[in-house]
Amino acid sequence: MDVEQLRLHASMEDRHWWFTGRRRILHSLVSALEPPSPDALVVDLGCGTGGNAAAFARAYRVIGVDPSRDAIALARDRFPNLEFHVGPIEREAELIKEADIVLLNDVLEHVPDDRRVLHALLEAMQPGGRLVLTVPAQPDLWAQHDVTLGHVRRYTLESLARVWEGANAVIQFTSYLNSRLYPIARLFRLASRRAGRALGTTGTDLWLPPSPVNRLLASIFAGESRRLLRALRGHGHPYRTGLSILAVLQRADRDTGESRVG
Repeated sequence: MDVEQLRLHASMEDRHWWFTGRRRILHSLVSALEPPSPDALVVDLGCGTGGNAAAFARAYRVIGVDPSRDAIALARDRFPNLEFHVGPIEREAELIKEADIVLLNDVLEHVPDDRRVLHALLEAMQPGGRLVLTVPAQPDLWAQHDVTLGHVRRYTLESLARVWEGANAVIQFTSYLNSRLYPIARLFRLASRRAGRALGTTGTDLWLPPSPVNRLLASIFAGESRRLLRALRGHGHPYRTGLSILAVLQRADRDTGESRVG
């Protein structure tokens, strides 16, 4: 992602409905998995310009990691009291080993060898540590937005499951995400494909709606957390389609013979 796209993210991630809605969902799920505590460590891998790290820092000890020096420079400028590291995410083994929660949100789609990176991260984690993963879904919605943001692929649940196949981990939860707004988002993305160009800002489909509309969209999206939490607790069903995929993986304890996913 180039500097122009990073600046766009920095300018929008505290306001745009997609960023704020997803952040509320992630916070509710992480809170259910790991009750808020200043002693619990959340490591945000691929933290970008720092918006998610800053939100989680209100309730946890948080460290952000990103391979982009430009992204980390923006993050440090915006959130000078937080800890950020520059470097390839899979090489932060010592840091990952300490984490109670590892966030990997909209990162794998940028990685050519997603299987190698995901397995390396899970191998570095402590037994019992959880990885909260999101990726863009629906390969048939590939458009200029993906090209501009440096995506390599979009996923289905089945293709994502092949990425973690054989990893030393237990799959605790999977669901599609951004499901309530999916019909509208799909129409918008298909319109972008037909036009042969992105319909938003700087080659992406991102644009900031008027404030009342933006707040409504954020509320609708964030409201998915209720169903997701019920499903996580075994009291309901996850979403069956959406613009993204959410998964929670728990690093297994090799000494107990638990569970290598296959």
